[in-house]
Amino acid sequence: MVLKRLFRFGKGEAEKPAEPPPAPEPADAVGAEAAPAPPPAEPPAEATPATTIVAERPAECPPAPPPAPDVEAAHSPATAADAEAEGKRERRGFLARLKAGLARSSAKIGSGIAALFRDRLMDDAALDEFEELLITADLGTSAAKRIVDRFRIARFGAQVSEREVKEALAAEIADILRPVAVPLLPNPAHAPHVVLVVGVNGTGKTTTIAKLAAHWSAQGLKPMLVAGDTFRAAAVEQLTIWGERTGCPVIAGPPNADAAGLAYDALARARKEGADVLLIDTAGRLHNKADLMAELGKIVRVLRKQVAEAPHSVLLVLDATTGQNALSQVKVFREMVDVTGLIVTKLDGSAKGGVVVALAETFGLPVHAVGVGEKAEDLRPFDPDEFARSLVGLDEAA
Repeated sequence: MVLKRLFRFGKGEAEKPAEPPPAPEPADAVGAEAAPAPPPAEPPAEATPATTIVAERPAECPPAPPPAPDVEAAHSPATAADAEAEGKRERRGFLARLKAGLARSSAKIGSGIAALFRDRLMDDAALDEFEELLITADLGTSAAKRIVDRFRIARFGAQVSEREVKEALAAEIADILRPVAVPLLPNPAHAPHVVLVVGVNGTGKTTTIAKLAAHWSAQGLKPMLVAGDTFRAAAVEQLTIWGERTGCPVIAGPPNADAAGLAYDALARARKEGADVLLIDTAGRLHNKADLMAELGKIVRVLRKQVAEAPHSVLLVLDATTGQNALSQVKVFREMVDVTGLIVTKLDGSAKGGVVVALAETFGLPVHAVGVGEKAEDLRPFDPDEFARSLVGLDEAA
């Protein structure tokens, strides 16, 4: 029952540990100027890298999450009903946060629709203005054109209400998003399932790793975390705090340690200790793209010395507040590494939530989850219908 409810990504949520104090991350943008970071260590020969491992501090860690409940008890009528009710409450709570997080985006779209289609036929001029509205709401030119073309076929010349336009727009957006709404499922056959997490500094990579680990730990899985952004002490400290609070081991090295060597040793340890998931944090210094590309390439290369298919997932974490710049980041990171899926964070602080539609239309990469806050329960599986209706300011989907 737990595996059905929790982060398969499923529909429920795990009870969360207390939130650690936030650690600031310097925000990078594609092509932004920044002081050059220290160059990574010279890649060693293709022999096994040797890196110091700082183990977790068991004495300071809280007890691990309790084991999953008995299967038969989980299926008893009372327990099943309670679990279903709890799942519905958690879903309603997240939907409320999602709707609130997208309020700035939905206000922009909603007010534009209200002004555009008040006592007006859906003619060529109106559709041109509608397309412009969707582009300015960060849905992107391709998605905006696709949606308007569909409106032109189905509703051209009709007198439409604001509600009708919103309902139809939500349906069109959901159609674009539905193919990319793919759950993130650690494969037990891999043991460990290796997840490489990449993205620009400031997007929320480190906290996303911690949230994923917390959810999977509550599921009964054994995550292990790797503090691979070795040039940024705050990232190492932040991940270590999360590891202590969630009972997950954190592998770290000395400052400026070779990230690839650290990842190699962490994978060896994860295999030896029977971890289910290995989550590897990485640097995100795009102002020094050549060094970052070399570092990510080396991490992948040394992981494959042990496991030919590793990493099994490469997650790109994107900050919604950057709007169309998120598309540039996808292009850049796909040049460096084989990105397999996206997680979009900080929708609660953005008027650019429509960028998720642009990402889906442009790249077709799986969107595993979206984040609407700092707490672990604020990272949830991506539901295209809920997102679409929240984006245009409609009530919860049936």
